[in-house]
Amino acid sequence: MSKSVSEQGKSPSELIDERIRELGDWRGEMLSRLRALIRQADPEMVEEWKWRGVPVWYHDGMICTGETYKAVVKMTFAKGAALADPSRLFNSSLDGNTRRAIDFREGETIDEEALKALIRAAVALNAS
Repeated sequence: MSKSVSEQGKSPSELIDERIRELGDWRGEMLSRLRALIRQADPEMVEEWKWRGVPVWYHDGMICTGETYKAVVKMTFAKGAALADPSRLFNSSLDGNTRRAIDFREGETIDEEALKALIRAAVALNAS
């Protein structure tokens, strides 16, 4: 679900669709899969397009970003340090006091149920 319209007259969701197509490789496929899991975990999630091209998902505040780099697709949780991570998904940005991230590399599988549980926990934290 998109929230606003960009300067180009496109919604954040349309801009994210374009980014996925532009990437045209495993990173686009991974970003698309992560996006689908975010939507499954919370159908009321709002998509935004920030910081010159970063997909961001919100529900009662920022939940996470979906950044694409050459070697990873990084999913950064805004309040990740406050979330329980029993499946040990967080593997990046572990030293900070606030954020935590998951770096996904080419060929890696996603623990879909654990990731959806983490997303739901982030939504619950924002709502509290």
